[in-house]
Formats: sequence, structure tokens, C-alpha cells
Amino acid sequence: MTVRYVALGSSMAAGPGITPRANGAPWPAGRSARNYPHLVAAQLGLDLVDVTYSGATTAHVLRDRQFGAPPQVEALDGSESLVTVTIGGNDVGYVPLLTAACLPGPAQWVPVLGCRIRDLRNRSAREHALGDVAESLNEVGDTVRRRAPSARVLFVDYLTLLPPAGRKASPLSNADADLGRYIAAALEEHTADAAGATGCEVVKAGEASRDHHAWSVDPWTRRFGAPWPGRPAPLHPNAAGMRAVADLVTAQVGDGLSSGAPWSSCASWRRSSSSIDAIDDAGS
Repeated sequence: MTVRYVALGSSMAAGPGITPRANGAPWPAGRSARNYPHLVAAQLGLDLVDVTYSGATTAHVLRDRQFGAPPQVEALDGSESLVTVTIGGNDVGYVPLLTAACLPGPAQWVPVLGCRIRDLRNRSAREHALGDVAESLNEVGDTVRRRAPSARVLFVDYLTLLPPAGRKASPLSNADADLGRYIAAALEEHTADAAGATGCEVVKAGEASRDHHAWSVDPWTRRFGAPWPGRPAPLHPNAAGMRAVADLVTAQVGDGLSSGAPWSSCASWRRSSSSIDAIDDAGS
């Protein structure tokens, strides 16, 4: 009997720019056939329904259409044994902030665009957004848990993008990099809290990738740059990063999908990044 696996989330799960594209995926989704959901499904022999979509927010998971695609939770029919969720960064402007901060200074004075850039770089505005996403992540967990009562539901947090404090992340200023690190840490905390509060699990991809940030010698994400076709999107996972996340998910799932019994407890799992055999991605 096939075991159904549904993957929900944003570009951090979809894998924009990692070739090849997933068959039948809408162009705006940026969905790769080598994103972590596809790799997990291949490793565990699961029947994958991948509705991850670049640019998705928690609202797109819960209730809003995105470029004509229905809310992602509508992919859940109660028969799934595994659900993964990677979401929240777009709600708080995480990657948009880092992208805006890398643009030339005069861009902040361009009408409309400049207002958006200044808002993204405003710490108070980001803190307000983080407060909102904490509630939204809880709603995601509750909704998925209710729609997929027999599934293991894993929140998979974001790979680490930025180097630790005190290390340069050019062209980001120290202030912008510090704000990015603050957002990333708060998002990890809110994701773990939401998993714990809603009877889900958390896969700590961020913790496992501290030494594999985009400015490291062995990156699992790509630093800022031009969005070239056939290359991972800037400030997003590369193929090595997707393989590492897939390894984290499959290791946590193990043989825990065979019984089909409901999962109601939260389990957090930590794995040292040194234990993951990540292969260098020639296209990253």
C-alpha cells in the first residue's frame, strides 16, 4: 500500500532554480524535482503530493489562493501519513529584507520601491510581523493536525543563511545582517513553539546548518547575486542544502510511518551538521 506524503511551504521547500523543475509544477512555484520533499519521497518510497510554492505565506497555506493555486491545506484529505511544513519567512519579510539590504543605496529613494525597502529594514516593523507570524504558525499547526489526524506533521525550519555575528556578509551592512540574524532566530523559536503547542514535530534544519551558511566554504544556501537561470535562487537553498534537509527529515521519520497511528506528541530532534554527508553542488 502506498504511503501518502504532502509537502507544504514556501520557496525554502520548493527549491527555485535547482534543476530540473518538477513535472507539472506551475512556473511561478519555482518547484524543483530535487527539493527536499522529492528527495524524502524517493528515499522513503512515499507517494508525494508537493504543493510548495515560492512566495507563499502562512495565509497561502491556510486560506488564500496563490496565482490561481488553491490554499495548500486543501491538498490534505486525511489519508496522508506524513506532512512537512516550511513556512513563515515571507510573513516576516526575511529574505526580502536581505535582498533589499543588498540593493544599491539609491534604490531606497525610488518611489514605491523605496518605501518597501525602508519598511523591510525597519526593526520595529519586523518585530510586529514576528508577533503576527507566531499566531499564524500555531494556526497552521492546528489546521494541518485537524485535516491530517493520522499523519506525522513535521515543521521543518529554515536553513541558516547568514554567518555568525562578527563575520562579514558582504554586501550586507553589519546592522542589516544583525537584523537578519535576529529574524532568523525568532522564526526558529516561533516554529518550534508552534510545533510543540499543536502536537507536531520540528526538524531543526537551521541548527544543523550553522557551519554551512551562504558565506561558508561548504554552503547549503546561495549568497546574494544575480538570479541566473539553472542556478539556485539567491539567498535560498542549493542542491547540497536540499539533500541535507532531506537527510534530516528521513532520519527523524525513520520507520515511524508504518503503523498509521495518530501522532499527538511533539518530538524535537537535533543532529550535528558534521554528521551529514553533504555533497558539493556544482551548480551552486
